[in-house]
Amino acid sequence: MRRRNRRLLIRLAGAALGVAAVVLIGIQTWYLGWIVHYADHDPQTTAFMEIRRADGKALDHRWVEYDGISHWLKRAVIAAEDARFMEHGGIDWTALHKAMEENREAGEVVRGGSTITQQLAKNLFLSPRQTYLRKAQEAVIAVMLEAVLDKRRILELYLNIIEWGDGVFGAAAAARHYYDTPVGSISRWQAAVLAARIPNPRFYDRRGTTPWLLERAGDIHGWSNQVRIPDR
Repeated sequence: MRRRNRRLLIRLAGAALGVAAVVLIGIQTWYLGWIVHYADHDPQTTAFMEIRRADGKALDHRWVEYDGISHWLKRAVIAAEDARFMEHGGIDWTALHKAMEENREAGEVVRGGSTITQQLAKNLFLSPRQTYLRKAQEAVIAVMLEAVLDKRRILELYLNIIEWGDGVFGAAAAARHYYDTPVGSISRWQAAVLAARIPNPRFYDRRGTTPWLLERAGDIHGWSNQVRIPDR
């Protein structure tokens, strides 16, 4: 009897694992389908936008083509968020290891280590929750993004969907919100300040240009001419 029960439990466990595998593959296939769609279709909304809408926030979101975005903003964002953007395949293991070391020494999370591609994955499909499961899914989506899309499209999507202020989504809306100017006309300094806002956009929208923000912008301004950006 015990042997029979053991066999039954093994079969049930195997069946459960099989169902879980099918569900997991189905979820990844769903993400992959959307990524293929976004290769030549611009997103109308994102997971982060829907979260903000659910909070009752009216959104300002304007799409602009890649060539219509200031090259200084492209440079500043890469310099600030992912200096090795053109080299990695979605996950920058060197930056991730460095971030883990800094966080361990500080005893708290002081650096994320996420690439632009990982941030795009999170904004498009996931949530701000900091869990290991979400980070794992973010990594898988980032690899799929890099496999399907080129760097130009990844950066174009990223610049157009991230939140830059309280309900202000995308570079075009940010340029109007902060400088009342087209995003193609953003200067090198303006681009540096916008890039400095990315880690905590709603806070800096409320607080304005703090001393730390200006100091960070100064660093980004100096780095922005040293990074590569996708040309085509």
